[in-house]
Amino acid sequence: MNVLITGGAGFIGSHLADRLLARGDAVVAVDDLSTGSLENLTAARAQPRFSVRVGSADDPRLVAEALAGCDVAVHLAAAVGVRLIVERPVRTIETNVRATEVVLAAAAKRSTKVLLASTSEVYGKGSRVPFHEDDDLTLGATVKSRWAYACSKALDEWLAFAYASERRLPVVVARLFNTVGPRQTGRYGMVLPTFARQALRGEPITVHGSGRQSRCFGHVADAVEALVRLIDAPAAVGRVFNVGSDEETTIDDLAQRVKEAAQSDSPIVHVPYDEAYAAGFEDMARRVPDVRRLEECTGFRPRIALARMIEDVLQDQRARLVN
Repeated sequence: MNVLITGGAGFIGSHLADRLLARGDAVVAVDDLSTGSLENLTAARAQPRFSVRVGSADDPRLVAEALAGCDVAVHLAAAVGVRLIVERPVRTIETNVRATEVVLAAAAKRSTKVLLASTSEVYGKGSRVPFHEDDDLTLGATVKSRWAYACSKALDEWLAFAYASERRLPVVVARLFNTVGPRQTGRYGMVLPTFARQALRGEPITVHGSGRQSRCFGHVADAVEALVRLIDAPAAVGRVFNVGSDEETTIDDLAQRVKEAAQSDSPIVHVPYDEAYAAGFEDMARRVPDVRRLEECTGFRPRIALARMIEDVLQDQRARLVN
């Protein structure tokens, strides 16, 4: 199989490239390196069945050339991280919507299957957990940039299914829940690598808000396995799937577990949302996926425990500090 991965030099994209190459597929990666890195592709670039094109997924000519001969496009390229979303909402919206439009249009010309990576953020302020793929979406007010990412990714999903309806394009949507693991940086507000780095440096571990908000983290190895199985599953076409672990933890508990695993003396401090981001910042209290649909369709359910995720991220951050 020949696979195009947009955002292929990123955290998830590079792991997906490694996984596909390992099973014998050919991979073309497109990445503008704004948040990704060629270092993530060190192993992939040594493979003859891999190539990378440096450029943006919102470039129609580049995407069309990269897609030629591919059997499937995995669209991972997107604005990432809460901090970037709050500080640069224009870039968030334009990057997400424009790039998705370009990829879908190019794929439609060849009837190439598209696996669109979406996010748990689309559930917005939803309070009924676990989140099911067919739940209504409850987003915040348009004056709050916090919800720009959620809205843009929801629009990406609607656009994908519009192409499916009007152009008969085979599409699959995967809503990723807080994916973590090696190669992830904390530059844009990703909580686990940030906690790990702070703990290893002996710096205060900064918990935003009360710390009582809860999340479910998923290991990148599980996320990649789910994406590969969704690529391969004919029954996945035309559907949305939650991808993530359903092991729930509060952010306070996460900070404590990272501190203990790192054997750190770092204090845990709470920073109000208004101070960490912007006045009036809103967050969701819980984010728990229902993953039954994924398991029923693919036979796979993410199972890597949070304890291993913490250890893997700590090991990765230790290597970064040394280098």
